[in-house]
Amino acid sequence: MDADKTKEGNCNWLILQLLAEMREQRQAFREEQLLVAAERRSVHRWNLMLKAILILGPLVGAAMYFASKTGFAFGPFSDVIGVVEIKGEIKEGSLASAERVVPALEAAFKDAHVREVVLKIDSPGGAPVEAERIVNALIAYRQKYPKPVTAVIGNLGASAAYMTAMHADRIVAGKYSLVGSIGAILAPWQLDKAIAQAKVSQRVYSSGRLKAFLNPFTPLTDDSDAKATELVNKIGGAFIQDLHKARGSRLRRGVDYGTGEVWSGMEAKAIGLVDEIGTLESIVGSQSKHKEFNFGPHNEGIAGFANYFAASVLSNLSEAMARSGVELR
Repeated sequence: MDADKTKEGNCNWLILQLLAEMREQRQAFREEQLLVAAERRSVHRWNLMLKAILILGPLVGAAMYFASKTGFAFGPFSDVIGVVEIKGEIKEGSLASAERVVPALEAAFKDAHVREVVLKIDSPGGAPVEAERIVNALIAYRQKYPKPVTAVIGNLGASAAYMTAMHADRIVAGKYSLVGSIGAILAPWQLDKAIAQAKVSQRVYSSGRLKAFLNPFTPLTDDSDAKATELVNKIGGAFIQDLHKARGSRLRRGVDYGTGEVWSGMEAKAIGLVDEIGTLESIVGSQSKHKEFNFGPHNEGIAGFANYFAASVLSNLSEAMARSGVELR
């Protein structure tokens, strides 16, 4: 009797064990099926994302490249400090030309997320009319879209570059920056003696005695020398007048700002050409809660397009990886 009960108990125990193992197998099979389905969905998503990147990447890169030429910028999508660069010589056709800088200024001022505009300047100056166009645009956009403007001078902010900087609310320069070169210069070549040695001459017909005064192949006369001197003095004088109008009481009395010399950042601050000593990092970093957003202008050409394309593809790829829980290290 006891033996039968023992056998029956063992049989029930075996049945329970068998049922438990079957349940575990079904659970493992179900989990395996779910894992395979998840992997298939993940592979499908990656295929779609890669196809989208390969198809849309070149289009986005091209759009970013051509948009940069007009000053349009993708973003920002939160409050930022809008940086506009004036880099290199200010002349027609350069990166710092009015044609390139003015659209970047417009984009920065019009963007509702830009709380402050920073002019990032590193330039020896250049054509005064190009700088005048940039200054006039700056004044017009400030009136239409009132925002504080800070000029930050890097290695060099001279001549026409400083002419632009002095129309900002404040000017910041590094201790070792070179600032100034206020005035005008006219330096035509004088080649009449050189061609005379080669027994070559140029016959010039002009409607007035000073019509050809900048012709390098005609001898310098007293009239042309006096006209050139008068011209640079008037342009330099207008520069000084604009300086006093823009900087006013911040300038130190008794300083001759029209010598054409440059000063270090510390000297420039002492005589009122600069308001603070600092760098772009100190302005965007510790003194502001907003990050920097660069509105350009950016380089053109194949290299510029390649940079935009690479940036676009990497941005999309990084975002896709982040969503999938994958990190790129």
